[in-house]
Formats: sequence, structure tokens, C-alpha cells
Amino acid sequence: MSTVWQVIKPNPRNLRLWQVLLLVAVFVAWHLLTTPGLVPPIFFADDRQAAFFFGEPLKVFSRIWRWFVADADIYPHLGVTLVETVLAFAIGALAGLGGGLWLALQPMASALLEPYVKAMNAMPRIILAPIFAVWFGLGIASKVALGVTLVFFIVFFNVYQGVKEVSPVVLANARMLGASPRQLLRHLYLPSATSWVFSSLHTSVGLAFVGAVVGEYLGSASGVGYLIHQAEGVFDINTVMAGILVLTGFALALDAAVGRIERRLMKWQPRSGETERH
Repeated sequence: MSTVWQVIKPNPRNLRLWQVLLLVAVFVAWHLLTTPGLVPPIFFADDRQAAFFFGEPLKVFSRIWRWFVADADIYPHLGVTLVETVLAFAIGALAGLGGGLWLALQPMASALLEPYVKAMNAMPRIILAPIFAVWFGLGIASKVALGVTLVFFIVFFNVYQGVKEVSPVVLANARMLGASPRQLLRHLYLPSATSWVFSSLHTSVGLAFVGAVVGEYLGSASGVGYLIHQAEGVFDINTVMAGILVLTGFALALDAAVGRIERRLMKWQPRSGETERH
């Protein structure tokens, strides 16, 4: 069986079509299971309970339509959440990149600070949200601070590990040829860490959204997280699902932007298909 799956490879020409069809099938199944009277109840005694707990996709899409087109009242909230997310993502990524490079290149500082950095990473940072609300208030700053703590450590440890992966033999040869510390950084350390950095950035996109939304949950007067929190208070599951879909869509868009930057900066790295052909 494993041999059969190894032989069957995705066709790039129709892969996107199959992905869209799979998504459509998921929404069709969601519609069938949550619309009273279409299918007999499977997990609930009453077929109306499924709609109460999981929402109805047509009503969810109707809410999204009203948000973006009919009422057009989501844009201020969405703008707040996107600003918080982008700031947290940018600040956390830059700080993680700089901190990881510096600590990896300073053996004494690394030996001294590594256990403390690991201890801070092990701490559940979501619990810092109320502390940041006290420190920075209920505005954008507290949400950005929480997002930065989530993004920073992901990028930091990937950069740190990427720099540590540089071969000692290659380093010794470069130093023997007279390479300066700046040249080592540019031609050895940074290329080694680049793939690790972009791997961490793809993970950090979602965490930046988590920081913004969790902060809006705890205290805010605007933002998509605020809308979801308000809907939960009145058991409006359709609005909650609509907010989740909106956040997911924009998280994927931001991840796609990171992917485009990655492809432009990583042209030197062979793709998986090219590697298999060789």
C-alpha cells in the first residue's frame, strides 16, 4: 500500500482544482449536517442542535457578506486586528532574528543565558495578556506586546539553531582564507539560517493573529476578536464562525506573502521536484 501511495504523485496542473473541490465538499457536508430535515440526526437527539453548536454555513456566509458588502462595518475592526498582527509579526520576527544571531555568535553569553531563555519559552505566554493590559492599557500596544512574545521565541530558536548548524570545517576553511567576521556573517551564517527563518515565519503568522485576538478577547472596544467575543456572549455561533473564517483567510494571505518573499530570496535553493529529477 505504501508503494502505491509513493507512486501516485500530485499533478500540479489540477492540484489546485482538487483542493478547491475538497473545500467545497467540506462545506457541503457542513450544510447537510446542520440544516434541519436534510439528514437524520447522527450525534444529537434533535437535528436543530447541530446548527446551534456548529452554525449553518449559509448564515455564516451571509454574515460575511453583510460585514464586507451590505453593511461594510467590519473594516475598522479588521484594520485594528491587521495592524496589531503585522506589528507583532514584524517586531517579533526582527527581534528574534537579531537575538538568535547575537546569542549564537557569542559562546559566553549563550552558555550563560540559554537556560533562562528556555525557561521563558516554556512559560505559557498567554497568561501575560492581563499583565500587558495593566502595563500598556487596553489599546493596540498590549495586543502587539502579547503577539511579539509569541512570535519572538519561534524565530529566535530557529535562527539560533540555523547558525549552530554551520559546519565547523567550512568555518575553519573560511577563516583560513582570511574571511572577516562580516563576511562570515553574510556568506555563511545568514544563508545557513535563512531556511530556518522562513520556516519559523510561516508558523509565526498564525501566532501573531493569536496574540492580537486573545488580547482583544480580554479587553478591547474594536477588532475581529472583539466581534467574536461579543457574538459568543449572545450564543451567536454563526457570527463566531464567520469571524474565524475571516481571520483564517487573512492569516493565509499573510502566509502567502511570506511565501512569495521566501521564493524570491531562496532562488538558490533547489525545489523538491528539481531535486527528485536529479
